[in-house]
Amino acid sequence: MRTLADPRHRCGKRHSFVSVLLVACSAVLAGARSFAAIGQWAASAPQDTLARLGARATTVLNVRIAPSAATIRRVLNAACPGGLADLLGSDPAGADTLAVDGKSARGSRHGEIPAAHLLAAITGAGLTVTQLRVPGKTNEITCFDALLAPYDLTGVTVSADALHCQRDHARFLVEEKKAHYAFTVKRNQKNLHRQLATLPWEKASAKFYDRTDAHGRLETRVVQALTITDLGVDFPHAVQVAKIVRHRTQRKTGKRSRETVYVITDLASREASPERIAKIVRSQWIIENRLHFVRDTAFAEDASTVRTGHGPDNMATLRSFAINTLRASGHANIAAGLREMSYDGFRRPLDLLGLA
Repeated sequence: MRTLADPRHRCGKRHSFVSVLLVACSAVLAGARSFAAIGQWAASAPQDTLARLGARATTVLNVRIAPSAATIRRVLNAACPGGLADLLGSDPAGADTLAVDGKSARGSRHGEIPAAHLLAAITGAGLTVTQLRVPGKTNEITCFDALLAPYDLTGVTVSADALHCQRDHARFLVEEKKAHYAFTVKRNQKNLHRQLATLPWEKASAKFYDRTDAHGRLETRVVQALTITDLGVDFPHAVQVAKIVRHRTQRKTGKRSRETVYVITDLASREASPERIAKIVRSQWIIENRLHFVRDTAFAEDASTVRTGHGPDNMATLRSFAINTLRASGHANIAAGLREMSYDGFRRPLDLLGLA
């Protein structure tokens, strides 16, 4: 954490930047959901816990003093959100897939100020790499390169939804990052979508069938793949296209639906069979199921009223860090992991973080 710049003025600081951040990380890992909760956790922490966190000691009695909730709020509101997200995130080097998607922190909306919209990247193993707040009056497209630029993505397949099916994104990934892409194509790319829909799919001999039964619905997916290098598809570095037909049946109502989507990629058929393409597409769902949904349910993120400064971004980063830490230690159920941390909330989080 010493590589992240302290945003405070050099005068009047009573608590080190590192100790404040360690307090915040530990408290959120113990289940704290707000600045006030982090401050309460710190105020209740015993002396040995504060010592492990590097809290300030008085010169006379050598008593450790915890940072107040106001200090914690002030630091987290001012700390560079991109730097904190990069610092606390997982390294994507060597990952098979990396999914990119955005989410709005609904509770951060304040008057005419829109809710903070956060673009995140997560590996196929469910570990968050980083996130970036999308500036107002723009959208996720403008932040895609900046989100991924700091990382070594050599050989990693980056997946994204139809919004990010952009020519510049494809060139950035293949030419600059030496990575691969797998972008969903929908009708927002009208000409490209029309091209893909009229390809000779009857010649696609390779198929893969996949079935899932979850969230109250039975879904069957049929994946076909075509090599398009000689078919005149106009998209940078595109080598293969997959057609995915989804058949869904709602268990309660029996209602049936069918949807067809396309996935365009620079991966050749020897690198990505229809089965692997189906796996890559499923990895895109991980960011919703294993990050956004978990932050909402385990940390009540959408109900959070943290609104000012960089508070919404940095609180989301702390939640993602807690999820990463629990997941890396073998906790498949994050809510259960948080409960386990809370049973001894001043020792177990620090042990998990490796704080001596």
